[in-house]
Amino acid sequence: MNFETVIGIEVHAELNTNTKMFCGCAREYGAETNTKTCPICLGHPGVLPMVNEKAVELAVRAAMALNCHVADQTKFDRKNYFYPDTPKAYQISQFDQPIGFDGFIDAEVDGETKRFRIERVHLEEDAGKMNHTGANHSVVDFNRTGAPLIEIVSEADMRSPKEAVAYLERLKEVLQYAGVSDVKMEEGSLRCDCNISVRPYGQEKFGTKTELKNLNSFGNVLKGLEFEEDRHRKLLLAGGVMRQETLRFDETKKQTVLMRVKEGASDYRYFPEPDLVKLVLDEDWKEAIRAAIPELPDARRVRYQETLGLSAYDAKQLTVTREMAEYFEATVAAGAEPKAAANWTVGEVQGHLNKSSETFDTIKLTPARLAEMIELIAGGTISSKIAKQVFAATIEQGVEPRQYVEEQGLAQISDEGLLRGLIVEMFEANPAVVEELVGGRDRKKGFVIGQIMKKTKGMANPALLDQLFHEELEKLK
Repeated sequence: MNFETVIGIEVHAELNTNTKMFCGCAREYGAETNTKTCPICLGHPGVLPMVNEKAVELAVRAAMALNCHVADQTKFDRKNYFYPDTPKAYQISQFDQPIGFDGFIDAEVDGETKRFRIERVHLEEDAGKMNHTGANHSVVDFNRTGAPLIEIVSEADMRSPKEAVAYLERLKEVLQYAGVSDVKMEEGSLRCDCNISVRPYGQEKFGTKTELKNLNSFGNVLKGLEFEEDRHRKLLLAGGVMRQETLRFDETKKQTVLMRVKEGASDYRYFPEPDLVKLVLDEDWKEAIRAAIPELPDARRVRYQETLGLSAYDAKQLTVTREMAEYFEATVAAGAEPKAAANWTVGEVQGHLNKSSETFDTIKLTPARLAEMIELIAGGTISSKIAKQVFAATIEQGVEPRQYVEEQGLAQISDEGLLRGLIVEMFEANPAVVEELVGGRDRKKGFVIGQIMKKTKGMANPALLDQLFHEELEKLK
């Protein structure tokens, strides 16, 4: 029997606010344990939450960027459950009136564009973070408790683990470009839970699903879903019955591990949050938010191709992150030719960042310096080989490229008279070589060029030297 895989994903993205969702505590990743808390986020008796307006604005922006309808009215609800990292024993979330609904994003899978529907986008507060210190001990850091989150719930539209990863990569890209979240999975500001089931091909009813919780990398999403996909199929083919379970992915064992039997919505006993009134989202306010959404990656890719003449491949590579795209655009704005700027940005610059802790915002090779270096290459002042040396000095020491070239004597020799004289000198000193060249055997060209490069210590302009070589050779024929 052949099975069809069905996957739906819930993504939690921490919003780019300075303070938490319902109190004034600062959001600060890496702060000393349990120092960013107060009676409100810890749920002490008698305290009252206050809505963070910036978080609401960012949630609306996210919903719009994800092509959702934005609610005219929305409310908060209590989701009741007891867990060690939830000090109130409930979470303020949104149940039946989310801030956004009925959206979609398009993502490319194996060269084909697929549309994935988004059921809802809703606001809620984060829980704390459990740190497991041993086999029988855990401690809790409440700094993250109350941080503003959006939960993005997809429809069950993915039909393979690969499609799930493509959806997540696209979603991460949109949220980052929209300025909604920094989407740093390594810091927990983007996390996802994946629901997976299988069913016989042709069957409309979904199979029994299992949920993989808190996957923190796309690699683990792919491996975890592939493991579950295989487990579901083997179990059903053997005549077994799948249970609805919540699982985690063990990176060491490369397999899923049971956490608990899955709860249903009724287990959470939702009811309207009594300490918060409904929110009415004014149309003028919503339109102001829409107008402030930065250019999203698809539009930017089209612009790079239409106005800068870049290929679809280059445009896609440059827009992997908003920081890279903005660095590239600043380099072009500083005078660099777009294709050269693209090559250096996605090549040497990104390569350097991959090996360091620096970012596009902190590297010493600013867009203006990169543009100056590209100009030195284009104008023939330095060769591509020397450019590597200038690049290294600039990105490591912050030198000014033109000044560095002058001080180090790295400028190419482009004196036509000097180079022509060296060519003639070589011809006169090597008549046998000239005889072969005139006879059409140009394998000796490398010898002549190499000797001149040796004399000029590699500083002769290669393109000009090649041109003059052929001109002088023609005179001898």
